[in-house]
Amino acid sequence: MPRRRDPAAPRVVHRTARVALRVTPGQRRRCFGLLRSAGDLWACVLEVNAWRRRRRDVPLSGYQELCRELAASGPGTFAELDSVGARSVLRRFSDAWFAAAKRRKGGDLSARFPRRRRGLVPVRWYHGTFTLDGRRVRIPTARGSAPLWVRLAREVPYPAEQVRSVTLLCEGGQLFLDVTAEVPVAVYPPGEGPDSGRVAGVDLGIIHPYAVAGPDGEALLVSGRAIRAEHRMHLADTKGRRRAVERRAPKPGQKGSRRWRQYRRRARLVEGRHRRRVRQAQHEAARSVVSWAVRQRVGVLHVGDPRGVLNLPAGRRHNLRLRQWQIGRLLQILTDKATLAGITVRLVDERGTSSTCPACRKRVPKPRGRTLSCPHCGFSGHRHLVAAASIATRTPGGGSTTPTAIVLPQVVTHRRAGRHLPGAGRSRRDPRRPPGPARGSVGPRRPAPPPGGESLAPKARIHNTHRKPGER
Repeated sequence: MPRRRDPAAPRVVHRTARVALRVTPGQRRRCFGLLRSAGDLWACVLEVNAWRRRRRDVPLSGYQELCRELAASGPGTFAELDSVGARSVLRRFSDAWFAAAKRRKGGDLSARFPRRRRGLVPVRWYHGTFTLDGRRVRIPTARGSAPLWVRLAREVPYPAEQVRSVTLLCEGGQLFLDVTAEVPVAVYPPGEGPDSGRVAGVDLGIIHPYAVAGPDGEALLVSGRAIRAEHRMHLADTKGRRRAVERRAPKPGQKGSRRWRQYRRRARLVEGRHRRRVRQAQHEAARSVVSWAVRQRVGVLHVGDPRGVLNLPAGRRHNLRLRQWQIGRLLQILTDKATLAGITVRLVDERGTSSTCPACRKRVPKPRGRTLSCPHCGFSGHRHLVAAASIATRTPGGGSTTPTAIVLPQVVTHRRAGRHLPGAGRSRRDPRRPPGPARGSVGPRRPAPPPGGESLAPKARIHNTHRKPGER
């Protein structure tokens, strides 16, 4: 029977931190050997299911069935990969299979079963199978193999007794260890914790990853222009590198040189660094939202779900912007941090929130900038904050109607995400830009940002909520 949780025990959530590895050439070779053995196991499962599919048999998709086949293969089949790590690969395959089956059963015919081979597959080990000693971790290996100890690049941000699993993976040609721990939910003194009766709306966007409107007229705008600049500069850097090496690229069927392998390795390293930078900036943005919600004692966050726009063809350029938006990751990061702070996150329908006047409830043409102006009643305000205020009144699981009165934001707090990105700090110059004088006027010099990472601008008030027709 499933184990019941003690109601008096503190609530816990699972958090994962990614830590880089500092390994010797021999340790690096053994770690990549484990990942390649996991890829061989993945390919073996695909091959067995291909045989069964040709024989009109039921494919092996259940975790227990796959474990029985693994036990029948005998020890030492997959080099130094132990049984616990191999079972984690089978668990990953089974979860992917049943997730695709559930989506196809729900009518999503675009869902595909796992049938693609993978050279390197992440391997996970659970509590009791590995050893964590400060910055050193002993990774389990098959019986008869030498013990494998690796060193972490930094301390694990969780106590050792809270760590429940570690996952070895490769990203951009570098080895990392995902450490998952059980972290207790924050506990507040009486009268200072989040109130379930206080609801705030969150509008997701590209320029502003999070726009939040609170119940007392307070609002938060998180700027993501540094993230957008990182995407643009990375794309320009990648295109420039390709143009520089396309003339000396090996012909089809020609054996590549060492220089060409070094170029591909450098491209993988740059791509991995770009992903880590963007991921850290997204975490900073979500942390700003949760910290603001805790100070405002907000207990429920209504988040507008914009994932429906991903299925609409909008052209080559806009499709690229949507792909770089990473809506699902923004939702996941915000949900994880809010749950840890004791705040509930609910998804609501956001249709019409950015194009409907909150004063007269009439349709408004989409503005070219960030200001929504109603030609019917003269209302004017920040489009994303108006949308967030409308989202706060939506009912989870309901339609696109706003049943209650909208509390418009009056005081806006500005924050920036991505202070660590190149060009966003004191120098305001991206090292990937070519040297030389900048185009255009330099303009007034801005003061250096404070160490806390907060905006230098004071709390600004939103545009006047009502204007007479014709008044500016």
